[in-house]
Amino acid sequence: MIKNNTLEVIKKHNLKLTKTLGQNFLNDDNVVKDIVNSAGIGNDTLVVEIGPGIGSMTKEMALMAAGVAAVEIDRHLIPALKDNLSELSNIDIINRDIMKVDIEAIITEHKRKYNAAAVKVVANLPYYITTPIIMKFLEEVKGVDGMVFMVQREVAQRMVSKPGTKDYGALSVAVQFYSEPKIIFDVPPHCFIPQPEVHSTVIRLDILSQPPVSVNKDLYFKLVKASFGQRRKTLVNALSNAGIFNKSKEQIKGILQDMGLEENIRGEVLSVEKFGELANAFEQGNTL
Repeated sequence: MIKNNTLEVIKKHNLKLTKTLGQNFLNDDNVVKDIVNSAGIGNDTLVVEIGPGIGSMTKEMALMAAGVAAVEIDRHLIPALKDNLSELSNIDIINRDIMKVDIEAIITEHKRKYNAAAVKVVANLPYYITTPIIMKFLEEVKGVDGMVFMVQREVAQRMVSKPGTKDYGALSVAVQFYSEPKIIFDVPPHCFIPQPEVHSTVIRLDILSQPPVSVNKDLYFKLVKASFGQRRKTLVNALSNAGIFNKSKEQIKGILQDMGLEENIRGEVLSVEKFGELANAFEQGNTL
């Protein structure tokens, strides 16, 4: 394990961390090691790292991986990042916005360059843009075998929550539609520079070879969004009030009855699979 030199690099390059980009750098060797180990990186693995910062995790992953493609949005960090990683030859630094770059092109290019067989995504995500980044990778990016993210603890709890719990919502359904999420460990604020105001959690998403249900995805996620859009309302009222399904309240009641569900049920108790049944029942009725 390479000794963490976060504070040294920050001072050497006189770095001013940008609050708007959610920059909190890890400063704990054991946490870095545990995150990297949890990703299951082998010598045939390409790692796509989002927001490497000054490269604390990047170094550790490069020692284990075939190669690392590190995507960093902040151009002010690039000189420090390059300097800190200069002794390693299997790292490519890409100064781009992960939400705008062609991720699949990056994966294809670097898998070929490093002759990699597997692809893992690892990131200490900025809290303000956690969900959009995770959903972009789940919905749009093919060929990723697993992902390990450090996120705000409450977000991690939502991703693994089960039906009927207070944290279960649209994010829970979406993440569990595409992957099997597992909380690895919590990380307290003192492990970062500067210290965030919240606790963090490392979560691993093992990508499913196929979703647990076969559905029209567009309809499925419209139903999920509408169901959780008004949590206090019954599922019948939430779906009828959405105004996008071309179905009367009585027709929706009939669909739920055919599924063996009470008409006063709320969306928060439906599992990923039950939402699939609902979507297929709606589609059979030509509801959109």
